[in-house]
Amino acid sequence: MANIRKRTLPSGKTRWEVAYVDGGGVRRAKLFPRKSDADAWLVDARHDLARGLHTAGRVSPTIKEAAALWIKRCQEKGLEPMTVKGYEEHVDLHIVPFIGAKKLSDLTVPAVHAFADQLRDAGRSSEMVKRVIRSLGGIFKEARRRGLSNTAPTVGLDLDIPDRDDPRPIIPTKAELNAIINNATGRWRPVILVAIFCGLRASELRGLRWADVDLDAKVISVTQRADASHRIGKLKSKSAYRAIPCPPLALNALREWRLTCPRRHTGKKDANGEPVMALDLVFPNGLGKVESHSNLVERGLEPILKAAGLIEVRSVLDAGGKPVVKGGEPQFVEAGKYGMHSLRHACASLWIESGHNPKQIQRLMGHSSIKVTYDVYGHLFADAEADQKAAEDIETRLRGA
Repeated sequence: MANIRKRTLPSGKTRWEVAYVDGGGVRRAKLFPRKSDADAWLVDARHDLARGLHTAGRVSPTIKEAAALWIKRCQEKGLEPMTVKGYEEHVDLHIVPFIGAKKLSDLTVPAVHAFADQLRDAGRSSEMVKRVIRSLGGIFKEARRRGLSNTAPTVGLDLDIPDRDDPRPIIPTKAELNAIINNATGRWRPVILVAIFCGLRASELRGLRWADVDLDAKVISVTQRADASHRIGKLKSKSAYRAIPCPPLALNALREWRLTCPRRHTGKKDANGEPVMALDLVFPNGLGKVESHSNLVERGLEPILKAAGLIEVRSVLDAGGKPVVKGGEPQFVEAGKYGMHSLRHACASLWIESGHNPKQIQRLMGHSSIKVTYDVYGHLFADAEADQKAAEDIETRLRGA
């Protein structure tokens, strides 16, 4: 049974009280300033109670409290530290400041849309808004697991966010790639060549083992990766486990590098009496351990790009992402034009140019789905000549020539 009655509070204010029994048999009450609000809420509550989806506001945690439980769960599941750190930033910088005090039970689909609009108005990019809403979905998923919420307002949500950014990746030209290759020397040369010709992610390069490099078969198998905390672990998805053909230039560089590559053994020997290597990494640091991503870029790629003349002037940004100004003048710095991921994009573009179809590109790049392949490289599969011929045919049919 549920009913609505008018009440006068000790302060003298009038409120409308909805009294009802929740799914657990506990009698609850909720106050509203207007009867119409009470009526509307009771209609929704009855619907949720009938479906077993109602959570009383009194027992519902706030978004901030639920977010803390979600972060704790992510840590317990053993997610990568950088992944957890990213989630924490979503919570601390984007979720809690706007809706942290709200209760989970109060966050409806319209409320999530309003939250997304708030983020956009506050200057968050379209991509960041999408990521934050995904994290909000994770918060609700954990709350539902704990029995603290019975709703999932982010599931199937279409944010309809306008995004005018160019989705096409930045890819070095062939001339630029040749300049990079010609200026890649020493310990960094094989790293750069494998990145350009095999398309490995930076984490996969840092976790690559000699046991996965078959110089005779001319194939590199990707079986593990190194995360931002220098831990060796599993790849991003099942499809990331793959075998990639390696061309002669990269193979020769690997053969030469293997002779001087820093390697540490465990003190044990295998069945053939050979020493067992500790990590057996192809591109380790000087101690034979996992190389850091910052070294890969700052000591490896950056000097090569500068030697090749591939630099650009960028604004110096502070920790908050704002331009640094000294003496009234904005500060600038010269930096390499490309990042390690640009070399991976270059590899994909070369494979596509050589005639590989989308399914082959998905397999070689280790994409989780063909949709990812099309989203990133769909424009490279375009047939310019066929498009031009189609345009001319349309004109011919229209003009009757």
